[in-house]
Amino acid sequence: MKTEHHPAQKEAVALSYKAGIDTAPVVKAKGKGAVAEQILQKANENHVPIQEDQDLVMLLGQLNINETIPEELFEAVAEVFAFIYRTDQSMKPPS
Repeated sequence: MKTEHHPAQKEAVALSYKAGIDTAPVVKAKGKGAVAEQILQKANENHVPIQEDQDLVMLLGQLNINETIPEELFEAVAEVFAFIYRTDQSMKPPS
């Protein structure tokens, strides 16, 4: 019997949060393989920071597009948004 090792397929989830409008972050796009690559490419083209967290992507990938994240993921997603905020701040030129 021959077995083949296939590397894990890339997976991506894009979140959006509009303060004062959304009650929590919302899943805006998700996908695996080529779709994940397209999501990551669009993020790069638009200078959107990317954070890799396989466990969180797996959980978020179970949600539907335009679905608000559940309360039990608030803390984990808050860490992602904090990372994005710090990244944005470090890229701004000094005033």
